[in-house]
Amino acid sequence: MPSKNLWNREELILAFNLYLKLPFGKLNRTTKEVIQLANLIGRTPSSIAFRLTNFAACDPYHLARGVKGMVGGKKQCQPIWDEFSINREALIFESERILAGRENLKLESKFYSILSDLNDLKGEDKVREVKARINQNFFRQLVLSNYNNTCAISGIDIPELLVSSHIVPWSVNEGERLNPENGICLSSLYDRAFDKGLIGINENLTILISTELKRHSKNTYYNKFFDEIENTNLRVPQKYYPNKDFIQYHLDEIFAKRNV
Repeated sequence: MPSKNLWNREELILAFNLYLKLPFGKLNRTTKEVIQLANLIGRTPSSIAFRLTNFAACDPYHLARGVKGMVGGKKQCQPIWDEFSINREALIFESERILAGRENLKLESKFYSILSDLNDLKGEDKVREVKARINQNFFRQLVLSNYNNTCAISGIDIPELLVSSHIVPWSVNEGERLNPENGICLSSLYDRAFDKGLIGINENLTILISTELKRHSKNTYYNKFFDEIENTNLRVPQKYYPNKDFIQYHLDEIFAKRNV
């Protein structure tokens, strides 16, 4: 029989799922989510925390800033990270499916709030929509965690008012839909303004206001919600900074259309 100490693929995927959802400062044995996962897979919180730091050793973000993580188990974790880099959508959906199974839940019941209106869909159409919504939900958790559940512009920290805003739109680049560098946590107002190109950000994460929006500068709402944020900077994320190529795409293809 294999040793209990050996981690199987499902366990590694579940640890990776949790790694993406947690801020770097919470990769420890006392974190509530770490304890919950330990109970689900029959391991100690310390072993889960160790695996999380192994994934940190694979993370290009931490490598770029000189943080090595715990390299002892990196060899086991690197293939999971590489798989995520190649096909994020498939791995994230698999991780959520496995997690629901360990919780003795069906996907339809665990994610009822986002899937309940799909009863009339059948076959491949339903499968495709279920995967897309579960992955979108995961992306939301990832992005909100990256910004400490706080709007990067306003500082609002009420989750119900926050959106995981894509820099490159969901419909434009399938391969980057779940890339944490393609998301910014914004309140609903600023998400809509950013999505429509009424506001933008540059590579220094400075907030820009479009000429179209400035035409409303005499209105009270403009002074209250937009004038004060111009030329200020986004709040710094926990781990994943907005990708500069994605920012440039937004400036060229979306924001520029509002500056005519």
